[in-house]
Amino acid sequence: MADRDHYDVLGVSRNATVEEVKLAFRKLAIQHHPDKNPDDPKATIRFKEINSSYQVLSDPQRRAMYDRFGHGAEAQGSPFGATGPFAGGVVDMSDLNIDGILGDLLGVFGVGRGDKGDIKRDMEITFEEAAFGCEKELRYERVVPCKTCDATGSEKGHRADTCTTCNGRGRVRMQQGLFPIAVERTCSRCKGTGNIITHPCGDCRGAGLVTGSNTLNVTLPEGVEDHATKLVSGGGNRTRAGRAGDLEITIRVKPHPFFQRNGNDVHAAVPITFAQAALGGEIDVPTLDGKGKVRVPPGTQPGAVLRLKGKGIPHRTTSGRGDQLVQVSIEVPTQLTDKQRELIETLAKELGESVQPQQQTFMEKLKALFG
Repeated sequence: MADRDHYDVLGVSRNATVEEVKLAFRKLAIQHHPDKNPDDPKATIRFKEINSSYQVLSDPQRRAMYDRFGHGAEAQGSPFGATGPFAGGVVDMSDLNIDGILGDLLGVFGVGRGDKGDIKRDMEITFEEAAFGCEKELRYERVVPCKTCDATGSEKGHRADTCTTCNGRGRVRMQQGLFPIAVERTCSRCKGTGNIITHPCGDCRGAGLVTGSNTLNVTLPEGVEDHATKLVSGGGNRTRAGRAGDLEITIRVKPHPFFQRNGNDVHAAVPITFAQAALGGEIDVPTLDGKGKVRVPPGTQPGAVLRLKGKGIPHRTTSGRGDQLVQVSIEVPTQLTDKQRELIETLAKELGESVQPQQQTFMEKLKALFG
C-alpha cells in the first residue's frame, strides 16, 4: 500500500508554518497514542505514521527534499534522506578518515558517518521495581573532557595553532565536476578540530578527551516494561566537536519466581489440595503487596483461574491497577497411610454412583465417536 501524503497525515496545508505543524502533531499524538488506546491494535501503526510525518515536515531540509521528490526522498538508501549524503543539498564528509577525491566519492555513495557519541547501557531491575517504579543509580564509563588541559589537548602554557588548511573550520569544501553540488569532508590535517596541537597534553595525548566514570540517578515510572528504553540527552560520550552524545538505557526486568506479566495483569500458579478444590475455602496467595487471600469456590476444577481485582501492575496513563490472575492446580498425594487409602477408596465408591458434569460430557463425546 502506498504511503500517505505527510501533509494529509497531519491535516495541514503545504504552506503550513513550523508552529502549525507542531500544533497538529501534538493534537494527533495525544489522540492516537497507544497508551490512550490500549484496546485498539492499530493505534501503534497510526502513531508511528503521525510521528514519521512530523519528523519530515518539522525539519526544513527534509521537508524541502520531500516537497521536491516525494516519498522517494525518504526511502531507504535515498541520498536525499535525513542520513543520506545529499541531505539539504550539501554532502557532509565529517569523520570519514578517507582523504582525497576517492574518499569524497565513497562518502557520496553511502560510506558511514562519524561517531556522534551515543552509547547504550543496560539496567537490571526487579519485577516489583518495574511494577511500582523506582530510582536507580547507574555507573558507567564514558568519554569526558580532559581536566588536565581543560579539553584543549595542549600542555599548560601552550596553545594550539590554527590549521592553515581549513582556516580553523575543521572541514574543507570542494566542487566535484561529477556532481553539481558542494562536497564537504573532514580536514585531513587537523582531523576536523580546526587546530594543530604542537605540545600535546600528557594525559589525553592531545585529544582533549579521556575515559572517566560517571554516576547517574535514573527515575523509572511505575509499570515500566522489560526491554523499554530511556534516553538521557547528553549522557553519552563527549566528541571532538564539543558535544556530548546521548545515553540509551535498556531496562532488563529480572524473572520473578511466582509472577509473570501480561500487560497490566499479573499471573501466578498456586497448588491446592483435592479437599480445598472439592469443598472450597480461602487460601493464601503471594501478591505484589505481600500475602493475600483468595476464595476457592466449591467444585473448583484443575486449571481454573481466580481473579484478584486491583492487585496487578499500576496503569501508566490512568489511575488504578490491573488484576492478579491465579491459576490453580490440584496436587495429588503420592504417599498414603492405610487409613487415608481406605478413606479415599470409600470416597471413590461414593463418587462412582454419581455422574459428574465433565464425565458426562466426556462419555457423550465418546459414544458419538464410537457409535
